[in-house]
Amino acid sequence: MEKKKLLTHGGDWAGYQAEYGCQPLDFSANISPLGLPERIQKAITEAIPMADRYPDPLCRELTAAIAEKENVSETCCLCGNGAADLIFRVAAAVKPKKALLTAPCFAEYEQALDTVGCQTEHYILQSEWDFRLNEDFLEYITKDTDMVFLCEPNNPTGVTTDRKFLLEILEKCREVGVILVLDECFNDFLDEPQEHTLKMELAEYPNLLILKAFTKMYAMAGIRLGYCLCSDEKLLGKMRQAGQPWAVSSLAQAAGLAALKEDAYVEQVRNLIQKERFWLKEELRGFGLRVIDGEANYVLFQSKKELVQPMREKGILLRSCGNYKGLDDTWFRIAVRTHAENERLILALKEVLS
Repeated sequence: MEKKKLLTHGGDWAGYQAEYGCQPLDFSANISPLGLPERIQKAITEAIPMADRYPDPLCRELTAAIAEKENVSETCCLCGNGAADLIFRVAAAVKPKKALLTAPCFAEYEQALDTVGCQTEHYILQSEWDFRLNEDFLEYITKDTDMVFLCEPNNPTGVTTDRKFLLEILEKCREVGVILVLDECFNDFLDEPQEHTLKMELAEYPNLLILKAFTKMYAMAGIRLGYCLCSDEKLLGKMRQAGQPWAVSSLAQAAGLAALKEDAYVEQVRNLIQKERFWLKEELRGFGLRVIDGEANYVLFQSKKELVQPMREKGILLRSCGNYKGLDDTWFRIAVRTHAENERLILALKEVLS
């Protein structure tokens, strides 16, 4: 029998289908539970006749639309094949010798840094502090540091850092000549995303690079589209040269243009997440589980009992967090989905935990 392949991330619906012959209820990937909006589906379909041409390598129309939406200059924006593509591009462009990461955090940061031989230092987020950054983080940013990665809200904890402290970190990075890569891919799921983003600091801080993606909010994971914002045009130019020229397909560009018009959809998703996140946390705590008070579209909790395989057998995928630095296999992450789906999850967990 072929040995199962262990993937770094969640969302392995294909592996489940190969094993069970059907689709699971996937709580292991943090995607909008409302699915791909019809307007985006229509835009992709209408773009198909143009698929015989190479896509615009500069993503001119999409870049202009993103810049208008984000209220930044077009020269500050670079599109990529998902945020992960841009993470690898910035590593390849800068070739840092030493970088600072938190732990736990998104795995792609270190994977990208490893490809350029970068030494990574980890600031361990403490469980007893609910995995929040403390002020001593500033002491880890030194003249020997070339790059700092922060995820806001953090993945997998869902925890945010006070904006005032983020600004102190940004200023410290500028003082010692460090690039701060701020991953805001989950920022739009916050109750007040505009109060937390640092995009208004871009003009003053050319050492700030913000990562964004269409993946999560618009349920476009299979389309692969992301972008970054930075006022350092030379850095963006190096990042553009660091990968293949046609990174964003014409279908993805069409989908992105349509997504930027989906304001009502975004508000609907945000309202659902806010309500269901609270409900899920309360239900999990009702089982006596430790639940981290995150603010994103996912919830991190701890269970001494193994859950992944028993829940898998019930047709539900959870994200085991044992392969995150700073966590072990007692930690699990679940996406926030619709109420009916969340109820199904809780009923299954009740059976497994009893």
